[in-house]
Amino acid sequence: QVQLVESGGGLVQAGGSLRLSCAASGRTFSSYAMGWFRQAPGKERAFVAAINWSGGSTSYADSVKGRFTISRDNAKNTVYLQMNSLKPEDTAVYYCAADRKYTVVVTTGGDYWGQGTQVTVSS
Repeated sequence: QVQLVESGGGLVQAGGSLRLSCAASGRTFSSYAMGWFRQAPGKERAFVAAINWSGGSTSYADSVKGRFTISRDNAKNTVYLQMNSLKPEDTAVYYCAADRKYTVVVTTGGDYWGQGTQVTVSS
């Protein structure tokens, strides 16, 4: 079992930055690939970024490439999403996901999900 708790969301003006964190419970965090998804009002949940167990491989949605950076600290059981140059269309609830398979995280998310954190970008 892995429990995920996101934090760091909030209200920011367009062009600003936020860093989301996802803290995971359990002693096997380093064996999981991690990802971030987001769901805007009236839309389906969509992939944002993913990182493999070691941090050596990352993937991003085209809409966030060059602006968002995913990273992880296995010693702290935490994955991060640094979001720069935020746009109003980035407004959504952001969810953290975990799965033992990287290929699952980059597509459907995986076995474990956090409760989400709201990010609102004003124009």
